[in-house]
Amino acid sequence: MTASLTILGLDTAQPACSAALLRADGSAVFRFEPMSKGHAEALTPMTQEVLAEAGIPAKALDAIAVTIGPGTFTGTRVGLSFARALGLALGKPVIGVTTLEALAEPVRAEEGEIIVAAFDARRGEIYLQCFTYEGAAITAPALVPLAGLELPAGKLCLAGTGAKLVGEVTGEARIWRLSDAPELPHALSVARLAARRIENEGLPPVEDRPLPLYLRAPDAKLPQSGGALR
Repeated sequence: MTASLTILGLDTAQPACSAALLRADGSAVFRFEPMSKGHAEALTPMTQEVLAEAGIPAKALDAIAVTIGPGTFTGTRVGLSFARALGLALGKPVIGVTTLEALAEPVRAEEGEIIVAAFDARRGEIYLQCFTYEGAAITAPALVPLAGLELPAGKLCLAGTGAKLVGEVTGEARIWRLSDAPELPHALSVARLAARRIENEGLPPVEDRPLPLYLRAPDAKLPQSGGALR
């Protein structure tokens, strides 16, 4: 049950770094700092601050939750590597949560609305996932072009850095509004989502480790070999 669990949530996959400690009684301690780079340097001290303020040693954690993407390649790797290493050192399970799930978690939609969680992916594309007003996933995370964007039927509640882009494309063809939820995922939402998953499915095996969710190939390409190494 979630009431008996203490979960550390982490996010570095988007232009922010955050850590949150969700206590067994539902209270939380967290840190959140917008940043486009420097996640690797910020995450460890941020996590230490959260644990110290909560008065909970790392060994007392029941689980660690971390965003797996979509997001930046470097940021996603930073969070996953840290969470995996910490889970291995402590012998604790690590649970992966998508950034789009975390983005949708704090959205308070009206009954019947479709939550559209979207990040601006540049190049005329967005990372997108749709949810019911209660937060259940309707579509899988996807990288989609804005041109010809198709969304589930119903009133729309738009969230994230791609929300205004979706609104501009949708125009007057649909009824939509912008959510007042934060535009970036938060580690507290990551921890809360993990707690709900554990309540429904139980703790995953400690040896299971989440994998990154990459929806776009990296820009950097390894040079092609022209023959044998010299």
